[in-house]
Amino acid sequence: MFGRKQRRHTVVDTLVGANTKISGDVLFEGGCHVDGTVNGSVSADPESNSALSVSEDGNVEGGVTVPYVVLHGIVRGDVFATQRVELGSTARVIGNVYYNLIEMAIGAEINGKLVHQPEGQVPLLEQTSRIDDSAAAGAES
Repeated sequence: MFGRKQRRHTVVDTLVGANTKISGDVLFEGGCHVDGTVNGSVSADPESNSALSVSEDGNVEGGVTVPYVVLHGIVRGDVFATQRVELGSTARVIGNVYYNLIEMAIGAEINGKLVHQPEGQVPLLEQTSRIDDSAAAGAES
């Protein structure tokens, strides 16, 4: 619309059904839709056009690191979206949301911080791990 390119991945390659519970981390490429529960982190390559959608009945009990996130359910963990986060009116995040662009409907809840990270900026998660790595290297000397 209005000359904007739609770059988001809209095909669902991975589906977690309503009666499905996954215990462990999920690493996917393309589109992933969660109607059930994932007890673990959900992630995709931050440089890809991968998208995660979580329905009203969907739950993620862990962190989310995906370029595009459309949330209508619950995430108990931090959300890192290098491109865009869309929070529907029934969305609940118990954790921090790191985003480039964000869209929130009335009724969406975030029990944590909203942290803007412009495109091209090194994600806070990577900065933290680099600081930890350099501190560990300094301690070994």
